[in-house]
Amino acid sequence: MKALLDIESKKIQVDFSKGIDISIPLFFNGEQPNTYGVDKATAKPYQDGQFIGDTRKGGPCNFETYSFTPHCNGTHTECIGHITDERIDILSSLNEEMIPTTLISITPKSTNENYIPCLNNDDDLVITKEDLELQLKDVNPGFFKGIVIRTLPNSESKKNKDYMKVDPAFFSIEAMEYLVGLGVKHLLVDIPSVDRLFDDGHLSAHNIFWETKGKKLNPNSQNKTITEMIFASDSLEDGVYLLNLQIPAFVSDAAPSRPILYKINEL
Repeated sequence: MKALLDIESKKIQVDFSKGIDISIPLFFNGEQPNTYGVDKATAKPYQDGQFIGDTRKGGPCNFETYSFTPHCNGTHTECIGHITDERIDILSSLNEEMIPTTLISITPKSTNENYIPCLNNDDDLVITKEDLELQLKDVNPGFFKGIVIRTLPNSESKKNKDYMKVDPAFFSIEAMEYLVGLGVKHLLVDIPSVDRLFDDGHLSAHNIFWETKGKKLNPNSQNKTITEMIFASDSLEDGVYLLNLQIPAFVSDAAPSRPILYKINEL
């Protein structure tokens, strides 16, 4: 199904029959990414008395109980309620269906840019403002509402990586301030957090993105989202897309998500 749309006074054509899924499939009881060493996502047949929800064990149907931690077990989208005392949920925060978006590729590196707590230039690999500016300088600002960042090298191991065994990249203060200045509303990354995993609880990049301080809600940022642990394959070219960010109807600060990118053609 093709459609003609106007974005920033430009006419584009989109084929909605050819969406590209950049989520990581969650294999319950199988290989999956993991952050902070939380319990793996699991599935088990429901049991009650003589009833068992498994046809292979004599049950009339398959009827399972699922256990997982959205922030740690795979692709998920979070809202400002992730870091505020006020319990804001992702269902009410995500209210856009088609989001003009730019996909870029960046190699995290050592930098003289800043972070709280201070960077360790021997170990920390950082997504920098310098590289963001370079990758985004020629992009139509109408496609800054969503930004997808693919980190390089781009290994398939991201689909089942144990992030306690590596030091994943994160954003410098300057980099996140730059994205906020561009007006980015939806940030999607293939790392487990926009912050250093162990940062003494500062969550500097999260707070900059949502423009929050002291765990207090900023209503002006209530409709901004961060999606972590995506996987954008090498077959996807850097460029502009439409993004459909799909979540289940969870009333929670985060939910598993399925971001779909649609290629566009300018007319």
